Amino acid sequence: MILYHGTNESFYKIDLQKSKPNKDFGKGFYLSKDYSQAMEMAKIKVKQLEKGAPTVLTYEVDEEQMSKLKVLRFNDYNEAWSKFIILNRNNSSSEPAHDYDVVIGPIANDRVGVQLWKYENQSIDLPTLVHNLRYIQGITMQFFFGTERALKILKQL
Repeated sequence: MILYHGTNESFYKIDLQKSKPNKDFGKGFYLSKDYSQAMEMAKIKVKQLEKGAPTVLTYEVDEEQMSKLKVLRFNDYNEAWSKFIILNRNNSSSEPAHDYDVVIGPIANDRVGVQLWKYENQSIDLPTLVHNLRYIQGITMQFFFGTERALKILKQL
């Protein structure tokens, strides 16, 4: 499987310590199957940091090796996905909120973020959140690699 990572500069060694906390699936290295989505993330990174150039790094994943890791997969927006996103985004500990090596699931983009915010502020309940999320078009899946074991199955091309 080929995956892409959008960034503002090329690098060869992935350093999980440089990852930011409180992301959808926690502090880790994020990739996408969609090259254009990775390029959009690269452009956002350049704007945020005000340096570098949009860069997309390509990785090959050894799927046989991935099957030996602890993997969590969400195929769609659902209650379990919603709770998992909120758990990771609100994790105030320096320790991960979960022990998965790899997590695969939908990205919580800005449109999704609004719905999550409504749920967290008790404007809507969990079933309404999931119902609203299912009507959001254009689900893009993200791949989270959160442990050194997981990073070993990535081969940069």
